Amino acid sequence: MHFARHLKILAAVLALAGAPVFARASTVPDTPAPPRALPSAFDDVDDVPMPDPDLWQRIRIGFSLDPLDSPLVAEQEDWYASRPDYIKRFVDRGSLYLHYIVEQVEKRHMPTEIALLPVVESAFTPKAASRAKASGLWQFIPSTGKNFGLKQNWWVDNRNDIVAATDAALSYLERLHQQFGTWELALAAYNCGEGCVSRAIAWNQRRGLPTDYLSLRLPPETRNYVPKLIAVKNIVLSPATYGIELDSLPDQPYFTTVQAPAKIDVKLAAKLAGMSVEDFVALNPAHRKPVAIASDGTLVLPLDKAETFKENLEAYDKPLVSWTTYPARRGEAIDSIARRHGLTRHELLAVNDTLKLDKRGRLRSAGPVLVPLRRGPAGSVHVASVATVRAASTGPAPVHAAKAATNIRWYVVKAGDTLYGIARRFDTAVETLRSLNRLSVHGILTPGVKLRVPQLD
Repeated sequence: MHFARHLKILAAVLALAGAPVFARASTVPDTPAPPRALPSAFDDVDDVPMPDPDLWQRIRIGFSLDPLDSPLVAEQEDWYASRPDYIKRFVDRGSLYLHYIVEQVEKRHMPTEIALLPVVESAFTPKAASRAKASGLWQFIPSTGKNFGLKQNWWVDNRNDIVAATDAALSYLERLHQQFGTWELALAAYNCGEGCVSRAIAWNQRRGLPTDYLSLRLPPETRNYVPKLIAVKNIVLSPATYGIELDSLPDQPYFTTVQAPAKIDVKLAAKLAGMSVEDFVALNPAHRKPVAIASDGTLVLPLDKAETFKENLEAYDKPLVSWTTYPARRGEAIDSIARRHGLTRHELLAVNDTLKLDKRGRLRSAGPVLVPLRRGPAGSVHVASVATVRAASTGPAPVHAAKAATNIRWYVVKAGDTLYGIARRFDTAVETLRSLNRLSVHGILTPGVKLRVPQLD
């Protein structure tokens, strides 16, 4: 069964290369073919339909890895072929990213099989996470990600960034190929690490054994890793052989990068681009909070949404962010923080999913907590100025910056007043009062002291 299948694949390879393919010996004597009629100058050649360029064909032309003579390849082919719905899902997800990846692979003169590696790593799921704490399309573990410049902090995890992680993955694979000499060994090292492959090679060398990929003693996952990629390649090369129908993908870019503010609400960015939040996040999956941090000054948008975003952003005259950071103390109750900022516990944890709590719901360590800048009595979020948000994440804002956002009046503190109670009374946020009055987080209100507060309309 597998032998017949591989003959069909070989036929597809030969056809792709332009070589003649013979299904059986012919008993008909060779006769010269009639000369092909050439179009005259009067023929309307524009009427001849041309097939749309297809990305799969472009990928097939760039295949250059040798076939892998191992039953493991056939096992993986059967696994994928028996799951057409799974293939359809990763093709659908990959349609957003694959053209970009293919272009980057070709620029580096790498085999186009490498562009299919995210199928094996993540099935083109941009926020895929593993038990080994690997993340993203290319499944970088934290340490390797940092080694290749992928920032991982409270705001972003660039292991999930489509552009940055692709560049890092291809750079890493190039380095591994230079180190080990073959793409099979480079891919093995990408999976289990340089040390793992180097030790396996040294073990064989000491015993006078071959050191090619199939001859090495490697972990089970790594032994199946390259066969998985070859199986995916074979299915892409000849999908009909496996009873698979690959949806056609246009050979044209899907997304581009656009200049963006340093900080902008994810929901607002999606709205300005005229797209859903879900679609925006699929192209900008590195952002870990409701605020998109364009650390390199750009966001990723569909090609047909870029101009819409630019025009709408230029015309937008309201604040771009509605969230800020609250400097929480170790041991502070999460329920108390939520109530103070007009949120439920569930709402607060939904946007701060990395917080570590003890059994009593108290913070295990001090650190920033994302909270709304200002919340009205009806529960709707009211935004403050961008300058105020930037200052809130780094320290107290200058008084003049806060004054610019609203009219100011004086309030005399009374016995029993709390900063939270005063903020609620004047329909503002605790952080705004701290900024207006240069108050520290642990400051105590003294009766008789005058505070600057926003003037109610």
